[in-house]
Formats: sequence, C-alpha cells, structure tokens
Amino acid sequence: MKKSILTLTLGGFGIGMTEFVIMGILPDIARSLEITIPEAGHLVSAYALGVVVGAPLLIGFTGGKPPKTILLLLMILFTVFNTISAFAPSYYMLLLSRFFSGMPHGAFFGVGAVVAGRLAEPGKEARSVSLMFAGLTIANLIGVPLGTFIGHHISWRITFMIVGVIGLLTTTSIKIWMPSLAVTNTKGLLSELKFFTRLDAWLIVAVIAVGTGGFFCWYSYIAPLLTEVAGFSDDSIMYILVLAGLGMVVGNFIGGRLADRYSPLYTSAALLFAMAISLTILYFVSHNQILTLISTFITGAIAFAMLSPLQMLMINTAKGAEMLAASVSQASFNIGNALGAYLGGLPIAAGLGFNSPEWVGASLAIGGVLVSFVLMFHLKQNKEVRLQAVEA
Repeated sequence: MKKSILTLTLGGFGIGMTEFVIMGILPDIARSLEITIPEAGHLVSAYALGVVVGAPLLIGFTGGKPPKTILLLLMILFTVFNTISAFAPSYYMLLLSRFFSGMPHGAFFGVGAVVAGRLAEPGKEARSVSLMFAGLTIANLIGVPLGTFIGHHISWRITFMIVGVIGLLTTTSIKIWMPSLAVTNTKGLLSELKFFTRLDAWLIVAVIAVGTGGFFCWYSYIAPLLTEVAGFSDDSIMYILVLAGLGMVVGNFIGGRLADRYSPLYTSAALLFAMAISLTILYFVSHNQILTLISTFITGAIAFAMLSPLQMLMINTAKGAEMLAASVSQASFNIGNALGAYLGGLPIAAGLGFNSPEWVGASLAIGGVLVSFVLMFHLKQNKEVRLQAVEA
C-alpha cells in the first residue's frame, strides 16, 4: 500500500472507531454522567447530525484549497473535538463535542475518496477507495471491541483519548506522506452545487440512504437479536461483533474489485439485492446460533462491499463536483443510519420481536434496488438524448 493511501486508511480507522464505539459504551457514559440510556442515545444522533451538516458545509468552505490542506484541517478538527469529548465535564458539553466530532467525517471520506482515486493506477480507482474504507472496517474489527472493553473496565474517557491520539497520528502522517495534489475545484461552490439540480444526483442519494438503511435496521439492534433471539450471552456480543467486523473487512475489498471490474451502479444494485436476501435468511435462522454467526459474517461483508461502489457511483456521475458530491454521499449514509435505526425499531415497539427489523431492512434494500433501476433508465435516456443532439 502507498504511504499516501495509508494515511487515509488510518484516518478511516479513527473515524470508524469514534462513530461505532459510542454504541458499546453508552451504558458506561450514562452511569458516569448520571443520565438515562435514551439521553445517552442522543450522543449517537448528535454525531450523525454533525456528519450530515458538516459534509457539504466544510467542503463548501474549503473546496478551493488543495486536497492535502483540506485533509489536514479536517483531521485537526477531528482530533480537537474527540479530545474535548474525553474531558467533557457534562452531558451537554459531550453532546456538543460529539456534534462537532461528526462534522469532519463526511468531508474527510469525500475528499479522501477523490484523492484515493487520483493516486490510483488507471482502472483501479475503486480498489484504491476501498483501501481508505479499510480503516473503517478494521475499526469495527479491532478498534470498536477494544474501545468498548476499555470503556467497560477502565473509563470511556480513555477510549476517546485513544481516538484523539489516532487523529494526531493521522494529521502527522498526512503532513509527511500525502503528496501536494493540484486543486480540482476552480469554479467555486455555486458551480458545484449545480450538480444537485440534476435528477441523477438525488437518485444516487436515494439509493444510498434507502439501500444502506437496510443494513442499519439490522446492525442497530444486533445486540438484542443475539441475546434475546439467538440466545448468546452478553459477554459473547463483543466477539460476535469482531466476526461481523471481519466480514466487513473482507466485503470491503471484494466490493472495490467488483466496482473496478463491472460498473459501480450495477455492482451496487446487485449487492443491495444480496443484502435483501441475506437479511431475509437471517430472520428465519436467527434462532440457530451457528447459522446466526454465519449470517452475521455474510451480512457484514455484503454491507461494506457496497461502500466503494456507491462512493465511486457518486464521484463518476459528478464530474467537476467530485469532492462535494462524495461528501454528500457520506451524509446520505448517515441518513440511512438514522432511517434504518428508526424504522427498524418500529416493529420491535409493536411487539413483533427482535428479529423483525430484518424484514424492514430487506424492504429498504429492495427499495434501493428499485431506485437503482430508475437511475439506470434515467442515465440511459440521457445518454441517448446526448447522442441524438450530437448527430443532429
């Protein structure tokens, strides 16, 4: 791996750890700050809101700067606010620091995806992007379980301090190893925003938000699914999350290769359909521990195989507005996060069981497939119109 790509992988690791570890240490934070679990859950929402707001906002303010400078600024923000989270004296201060910690998330992956594509060999752009997202998957494999263990047995504040140190290491590595690439946005933010006056831009946002919402229907409620339905002990959850993380690592690299070999759109549609099948199977086998473990690995692999194709789909469609569009795609992932968590909780609240979110997740994944077909038809029609105009 090139050192320049490694810096993006390290940044992805830190971002993945701070995004997902909060779910494992919520009870510890709630006890420490003397708040309820639902109040602690707002810390998850605050981070996701920061991603949605920060992705287009930070790219809009920094889009005219060189990519290396943007990445440095984003990692400095990430490091500062995660360190503040470690020392937050109150719930409201932690809530605020979580919001600002999330703001660099989407912009980092958006700029990082464009940079990874520019640093890649021709025909291997998606594979290079998958190397950046490998940090996110490795975080779920190693960082999140380790951070959860430290949060349970020592202090959740140390977990955030570790994230701050990772941010500092990433900032240093970008400064040393990242080459100075030329500025790509020379037309300004208003010119880039024109991309979002096109129907295909919003169709891609819908594919990501609706389709990946299926994954979050499952992952948001994986703990009660494992303990209450499959019958695993509470102590087993950390190890099963490692298994899910391993599947995510494998799937991420497979997705990058598939997107390079086939089109990102066809790959995304196929993987969303596979996600629907996987979640449906998981519903029926969730009472069997062995089959649940196998399904956990496979579902994690399919989910993260979609990252690179969906990101490349947005970048390839948004010529001239790649960084802004790629950052918006990250915001769309977090809309899927919120959508999946909310809709997946409805059947549980209705008393249909902790495996009922899998039906909702499968439906959302199929919804993503259907939007993909609409996008395929729209792009084909536009291509034919352009060809006719050229012939005329």
